[in-house]
Amino acid sequence: MDFTEDQLQRYSRHIILPEVGGKGQKKILNAKVFIVGAGGLGCPVGYYLAAAGVGIIGMIDNDTVELSNLQRQIAHNTKKLGVHKVDSAKETFEALNPDVKIIGIKERISKDNIIDLIKDYDIIVDGSDNFPTRYLVNDACVMLKKPLVSGAILRFEGQVTTILPKEGHCYRCLFEEMPPPGLVPSCQEAGVIGAITGVVGSLQATEVLKLILGKGDILKNTLLIYDALKANFRRVKVPKNPECPVCSENPTITELLDYDAGYCRI
Repeated sequence: MDFTEDQLQRYSRHIILPEVGGKGQKKILNAKVFIVGAGGLGCPVGYYLAAAGVGIIGMIDNDTVELSNLQRQIAHNTKKLGVHKVDSAKETFEALNPDVKIIGIKERISKDNIIDLIKDYDIIVDGSDNFPTRYLVNDACVMLKKPLVSGAILRFEGQVTTILPKEGHCYRCLFEEMPPPGLVPSCQEAGVIGAITGVVGSLQATEVLKLILGKGDILKNTLLIYDALKANFRRVKVPKNPECPVCSENPTITELLDYDAGYCRI
């Protein structure tokens, strides 16, 4: 494909990078990325991937925009209260970059639909806010051998890891068993500083672009933790668990589990 004059201007700061160039920008334009959640993390991830020119971005979220979202969910605004988040995000991202196609899915993600939803995408990004969804997304990505960039935030802290099935750890290597409901508070219960979602979401978007370009060190076998109050990043090594129930050579979980859909809320 040849770049138009508008594209040469739009992506000029990418194209002059030796690690990207015209060839790399074409990879970005041809990439397909699926984002789970159009909230605190999904908004900055989607914003930066749309700005970068990722050709197709799928997003799933069954919530509508509420006033309490606007402290951190930057794809939405006051005029969009009551609008489905994926519709709001689609309008925002496509207005930013007409090269990008946003496919919004107004559903809950579940074991019954996740395989069909993600099978045609190159990279999956988890921006969900609860453990059932994280485990479901992880297990599906491992089974389909899809790269997964996972992020989480709470209070003043965030974390990011990149999962490359068969090459490194998976989410269950980090946390083999799902914590019982109520053990770990949600952002709704414990609060979150709005800007932390921008930090973690931007890190996730950067990991996605590195995966598309095949450049740099990916957060494989590594959990990157950001403490905003201490202005500190630290890396925690996460070895692949040879007995992981999902990603080991002899998995005990070979089909998706049926999580409680009421708790599995994006």
